[in-house]
Amino acid sequence: MRFAVIGLGRFGFKVATTLAEKGTEVIAIDSNPELVEAIKDQVSEAVCLDSTDEKALRAIGIQDVDAVVVAIGNNIEASILTTAILKRLGVGRIIARAMTSLQGQILQEVGARRVVYIEEQMGEQVARSLVAPNIQEHITLSTGHSLVQLIPKKGFIGKTIREIDFRAKYGVNVIAIERRIPTITDKGENAFETQINDLPSPDDRIEENDILWVVGNEERIAELSQ
Repeated sequence: MRFAVIGLGRFGFKVATTLAEKGTEVIAIDSNPELVEAIKDQVSEAVCLDSTDEKALRAIGIQDVDAVVVAIGNNIEASILTTAILKRLGVGRIIARAMTSLQGQILQEVGARRVVYIEEQMGEQVARSLVAPNIQEHITLSTGHSLVQLIPKKGFIGKTIREIDFRAKYGVNVIAIERRIPTITDKGENAFETQINDLPSPDDRIEENDILWVVGNEERIAELSQ
């Protein structure tokens, strides 16, 4: 998969580097050359440009990526204009950061499929982490369902997806398995290499240190995490 992140403040930088760590191609974009320089060795491509310049965005092929995260912070005008340009260029999936509800509403009107309110979502995520510590990531979808990154129960280890029968028993679908494989670095240190199976079959077996990406109803996911 191929993504672009526009705006390399703390939020955008983290989104871009995390996507890259998970094995995806990432184009990191900012108008500040220092931020672009800081991230260039951690992503597939780092570009210094003005995201309100439609010709510049088209030139780097942004219209061909799977999704764009508009992570621009305090410059509301640039955030809205960038989102509108991306929509005009035909980008199908735009996730935009908003500072206020009004900005979020405008971003959706000009083309954002999803709006992220950092402060609100961080508060929710902290609360969820206290109640359900085995859920590492939680994304609310527009369909009323959620996508979560879930540490499997001990009883799931060693069993296949078919044996557990997630859909029938828990009403959720496992859409990916993130596997952390122990390895040794060049310096002789213990580490983990991450591999993602984004098309798991019913016969794929869950191993220790696996992380499951699960989609389902909020209540059913809550049951699964208990």
